[in-house]
Amino acid sequence: MQFLNCFRCAFRGIIYCISNERNMRIHTVVALYVFAFSFFFHLSRIAYAALFLTFAAVIMGEMFNTAAEEICDFIVPHFDTAVRRIKDMSSGAVLVAAIFSVLIGICLFWRPEVFMSIAAYYGAHPVMIAVLAATAVISIVFIVLGPHGIRDRVMKRRNRRGRKKQLG
Repeated sequence: MQFLNCFRCAFRGIIYCISNERNMRIHTVVALYVFAFSFFFHLSRIAYAALFLTFAAVIMGEMFNTAAEEICDFIVPHFDTAVRRIKDMSSGAVLVAAIFSVLIGICLFWRPEVFMSIAAYYGAHPVMIAVLAATAVISIVFIVLGPHGIRDRVMKRRNRRGRKKQLG
């Protein structure tokens, strides 16, 4: 049972990071879009391994950055130059991972002929353009508001409707 509890704690940490860190939501959404579009490129197993390692490096970096920030804020709640340097270094590590992930992406995906086939696919399937636009809007709302912000807005609307029904 303790083994399963470790997984529960780990997932709780992932969910906390996604819920509370906008950059984590950005990295997650970008990884999902890159993965979805990767099927157009017919990547090899080795290329997918590189892609997944890249996703893991960036997301793990963001989680370590969040952990470092949380620890620093807990230990030293006021401004401190040493804490600032620690936070700068941890966010710099995420930036390094993100820059190298872009370079890996260029190595894996820089094939203009595939870009043309993607354009042709979406040209032949206009409904998919609407699906892509809808997912883009949902992704932007998710990134900007986060799960808690979306929940709070939905609940606020429900409460307003409930009050209107009571008054009316």
